[in-house]
Amino acid sequence: MVALAAVLKHNTQPEPLAAHEAAPVVIVGAGPVGIRAAQELHRRLPDQPVVLYGEEPSEPYNRMRLSSFLGGELDWQALTRDLKLPQSANLDARFGCAVMSIDREACEVRDASGVIQSYLRLILATGSRPHVPDIPGIRLPGVYTFRDISDAHKLLARRVRSRRTLVLGGGLLGLEAARAMRRFNTEVCVIEHYSRLMMRQLDDGAAQYLIEHMKTLGIEVVLGDSVRRVLGGAAVTGVQLRSERILHCDTVLVATGIRPNIELARAAGLFVGQGIRVNDRMLTSDPRIYAIGECAEHRNRVYGLVAPGLEQAAVAAHDIAGGKANYNGSLVATRLKVLDLPVFSIGSATEEELPDFGRERCYRKGNIYRKLVTCRGRLIGAIAVGECKELNRLQEAVLRRCRIWPWQLWRFYRHGTLWPARELASVVQWPEATTVCNCTGVTRGQLGEALASGCSAVEELAARTGASTVCGACRPLLAELAGGNVALAPARGYRPLFGIAALAMVFTLLMLLAPSIPYATSVDVPWQWDVLWRDGLWKQVSGFTVLGMTLLGSLMSLRKRWARLSFGGFAWWRLAHVLLGVGALLALLAHTGGRLGSQLNLLLMSSFLGLTVVGGIAGGVIASEHRIGGMLARRLRDNWVWLHILLAWPLPLLLAFHVAKTYYF
Repeated sequence: MVALAAVLKHNTQPEPLAAHEAAPVVIVGAGPVGIRAAQELHRRLPDQPVVLYGEEPSEPYNRMRLSSFLGGELDWQALTRDLKLPQSANLDARFGCAVMSIDREACEVRDASGVIQSYLRLILATGSRPHVPDIPGIRLPGVYTFRDISDAHKLLARRVRSRRTLVLGGGLLGLEAARAMRRFNTEVCVIEHYSRLMMRQLDDGAAQYLIEHMKTLGIEVVLGDSVRRVLGGAAVTGVQLRSERILHCDTVLVATGIRPNIELARAAGLFVGQGIRVNDRMLTSDPRIYAIGECAEHRNRVYGLVAPGLEQAAVAAHDIAGGKANYNGSLVATRLKVLDLPVFSIGSATEEELPDFGRERCYRKGNIYRKLVTCRGRLIGAIAVGECKELNRLQEAVLRRCRIWPWQLWRFYRHGTLWPARELASVVQWPEATTVCNCTGVTRGQLGEALASGCSAVEELAARTGASTVCGACRPLLAELAGGNVALAPARGYRPLFGIAALAMVFTLLMLLAPSIPYATSVDVPWQWDVLWRDGLWKQVSGFTVLGMTLLGSLMSLRKRWARLSFGGFAWWRLAHVLLGVGALLALLAHTGGRLGSQLNLLLMSSFLGLTVVGGIAGGVIASEHRIGGMLARRLRDNWVWLHILLAWPLPLLLAFHVAKTYYF
């Protein structure tokens, strides 16, 4: 293994290809991965000759959608639409022509018709074949596999006559096959020898939701058991399980996994394991030969899925063209519909993959199941069963290992989502009844009517509907409705808002970092300043000043939600709120002398100072959102304002305890 790793790591690369070289790049395999390699090579080296070999006689098709083709949801044209080869005289596609051998010394391949083809570089995209377990009766008539278009055509003919089909394998391919065979009211039973369906993608909770859904649709599921033998004489009549149970059927569909096609590479003397072993540049042990897709083994892993193969094809083509590209592995996302039930999985989502310091969080409601897996506060895996509008954003967050904040987890526990609904899709696509402006209650439908009547700018929408005229938080949404590229106007009073917010931050940092004000050391000083926090009367005056300013500052939330408090522009209410916060901070300094105290006093001071810091940041974001722009400004504003409100909730209770304690003692 060490010697193999050294060979792959230090494998030298020939000089980059020149467009005038006559010998072509040869690609063996015309599946989606081989086609992607040809497309990428043509894009990077349009004058370089390319020869593409395909064993199947048909034109390239999308294997990922074969189950939809079998289920009657797609026709042949739809199956081949996305796999068109470049129209180029430099591309020679040879379908129905298998490559039989590789001569590495001569840099040649020989095809099934005996033709010898030389190559400058060779890309092996030979794919995989179905794994058929070695059990008695597995070759009887009525036993099928489901891997290519030939299998699909055989099953199309069989599906009409089959009354009961057993699917061996409860993985991704097996469930897709079961869904396709369910048409025409065929009885379908899925047999899985593991303890749950989709063992590699789902956890126990998600798999149980999936089983319950399949049972309601009449699909039987057998878990924790496997087939001992297939029964029948001239044709299949049933199977006998390891538990001795007999299941009768007329069709058996084998979906028990795949095996990489490595025979061609092994015969040529390339290093192989489970697949053809490659390094990060997708090079095999021969520096002129690449392997990509389901036949390739990268870092001891064979992916067996199309998406990683497409990434590998791009890396190989880039490397052939002389670029510097490395393939570091793929984080595979699984999406499918099992009889109209959406199922999604990505990353380290199962119990078996849970790392040290990993944490699982689940949400269940009705037929909805969601799970998040975090490690040290970052999202590393997710599962969703049922409709989930934030799949794309979840996938991106797992790929980037985004940090998940406490307020996002709180939203997940309550609603099963990490982000507010308004952030999951463009506001243009929101339902008409969805509220866009929470302050005035203006809906997406009302804004749509205003747009239809001729409003085309944020100010016109605001004047017509009243949206964004209170706090202005929804202005980015109005800008998106008005065209998406409309620049945000500065918030009213943004300059004094920014200045006062900065001042609040400075005062707070001084209270946290600077030493407390000392007591007067002599009675000879003209003013005994420490009387402010030593004399009971002065402490009551400063204390109730803090309390009063805090209560007055909280009135701003009523201004947003109570129509009767409509006097004065919201911008001036916001400035007054920030000024009251600074005033309360100064009164707090007079009340305490800058001392944080202990126990309840420390908790109260921490809450107040934290509230002020977050409020100052929120004010700075609001004052700068016209410079930040777009939805980023809205997300920053929403997050910081929401956190400011969250920190304000404990303050009244802490103040009440503090006052009660003071007067009691």
